[in-house]
Amino acid sequence: MGIEHVVMLLVAALGAGWVDAVVGGGGLIQLPALLLLNPGQPVATALATNKVASIAGTTSAAYAYLRRTKIDRTVAFTGAGLAVAGSAAGALCASVISSEVFKPVIMAVLLAVAALVVFRPSLGREPRLVLRTRRRIAAAILVPGLVIAFYDGILGPGTGTFLVVVFTALLGVDFVHASAHAKVINVSTNFGTLLVFAVQGHILWALGLAMAVANATGAQLGARTAIRRGSGFVRIVLLCVVTLLVAKLGYEQFA
Repeated sequence: MGIEHVVMLLVAALGAGWVDAVVGGGGLIQLPALLLLNPGQPVATALATNKVASIAGTTSAAYAYLRRTKIDRTVAFTGAGLAVAGSAAGALCASVISSEVFKPVIMAVLLAVAALVVFRPSLGREPRLVLRTRRRIAAAILVPGLVIAFYDGILGPGTGTFLVVVFTALLGVDFVHASAHAKVINVSTNFGTLLVFAVQGHILWALGLAMAVANATGAQLGARTAIRRGSGFVRIVLLCVVTLLVAKLGYEQFA
């Protein structure tokens, strides 16, 4: 790989870290860049190297959010513990279950997310009072920690976005605090998937670590931007990311 391609990948990782820290969806930038700029590699190698960079970014963003915002640590850290196993299970299943099966379902869910955000403009702008019953708390732990984590391991695009929407809906937090919760879970989903890829020997470590530095830098900038600009800004980025995700998955499904 030429030096110009490496530089382009570092720039892509920086941008992906920023987007991922704000609302999730950084894989929209980083993974296609890896596939396009290093075309001779197996897809599994691109996915694995992407996770090396992503885990650095999500860890960096999680640290930035935890320093500046308050989260429900019981929900976030319990869900994160489950997410390691959930994402590892998804990564193991990726070799025997075609991700094509999931794409129409994920497109439908993304369209529902977009409709929810558009037609409920107050969603996520301000915290709202919700009765935190045992069932609601359990859902806020199990859905991110098992369902979304498994999805991240087997397919991945939009994981951070799904986490933000779930925490907003279930905990009544605004988008900024939902992003903070999401980053804690996302660290674990990336870690679980990365463990499987590392054992399978798919990772390009030198490239992945270089991209990790760039991704972590972008994540710090993104987290600070989201906290400074507030939930209205995060909502706009969320809609942009969801639109791009639907377009990407639709192109892959029907083109």
